[in-house]
Amino acid sequence: MTADNPELPGGELAEGHLADQYEPILLDEPTTADLRVKVTEAWQDFARALANQVRGLPPGTQIALTLDPTASGTGDAVYSVSIEIAEDGRIDVRAVGNAVLPQGYRLDRSAIADMIALGWSPPGVVEGSGDHFGMRTTTTEASRLATTVSRTLRDVYGAPHPAFLVFLVHDAEDEPIPVEPLGTARPEVAADVSVDLDLEEALSAARAAQAADESMALEERVRTVVSAMMKSSADQLQVDSDGDIGIRAGSAMVFVRVRDNPPLVDVFSPVLTEVEPTEQLYVKLSELTNRMPIGRLYCTNDTVWASIPVFGRNFQATHLMLAVQVMTGLADELDDRLHGEFGGRRFFVEGDKPGQRDSEHRTGMYL
Repeated sequence: MTADNPELPGGELAEGHLADQYEPILLDEPTTADLRVKVTEAWQDFARALANQVRGLPPGTQIALTLDPTASGTGDAVYSVSIEIAEDGRIDVRAVGNAVLPQGYRLDRSAIADMIALGWSPPGVVEGSGDHFGMRTTTTEASRLATTVSRTLRDVYGAPHPAFLVFLVHDAEDEPIPVEPLGTARPEVAADVSVDLDLEEALSAARAAQAADESMALEERVRTVVSAMMKSSADQLQVDSDGDIGIRAGSAMVFVRVRDNPPLVDVFSPVLTEVEPTEQLYVKLSELTNRMPIGRLYCTNDTVWASIPVFGRNFQATHLMLAVQVMTGLADELDDRLHGEFGGRRFFVEGDKPGQRDSEHRTGMYL
């Protein structure tokens, strides 16, 4: 990454100032809808965590970041970025290029131009880059690097949210290195975990926690259940500025919010974004809601949401787990149906290819 990039100022500022300088690149308009704010903040958290890791890892360490193909439906097309920490604070970065992507999933001219604008050199230009886009920088520019990598994964490779990324950190001997979470991105060893396969474990954990402390607050009980479903610890759950826990299940993004007055747990998911609110849409959402035994569908700020409430008084772990299960299935079913009838964009479309995107901002693609 060079100092003469017109979009990214040079490296003459102190690292603390660099963070302040480049973080606004991750921001969208402050008047954007709640979903847009949530996704933007998730990418900010990911970029900050990545920058911190890059600064602190020893030479020889490599970080591999990949758009989870099991969620993207891209099959053999693996969109990834690798970061290698060299001696003296140098960093070599590689991003997948068309030579290693199957036909039908390759970057179009617009995407390649985006890569160059972000500071990447074409494949083969940077020594050792081979068939990959290349970049060389230093740990003093960790914030700028993290921003570039985040924008590459989101805007060019099409990751709608950091939760759709998996990462692996290993040393020069290819041994895994335990690191702090990179926002909502998932460690590769846990990338195949499915929330609908861990109900018994989550139920046992919730019962054990409640038996150990009958006075446990509702928020703690919810965190215990969700962390068990995700096979992680409660302190590793990523909570956004609204206090919502984000869960990625397949191609769906589900949020869990705890409300105090009255005690309630809201499980909700964005079904469709960038949709035009019309009378016909509201009528359809009302009809679908009337058919649901519990929960509702509603539209706000050009986004259709699905929501299922779970009572917080006499909280039952099984109710929350079933709500998450139902929500993931509901989101997968309704997004196709509503998209076909009313347009808009599904939060994450299986089989989406970077070459098919348009030039407008997508709700799942900010920074």
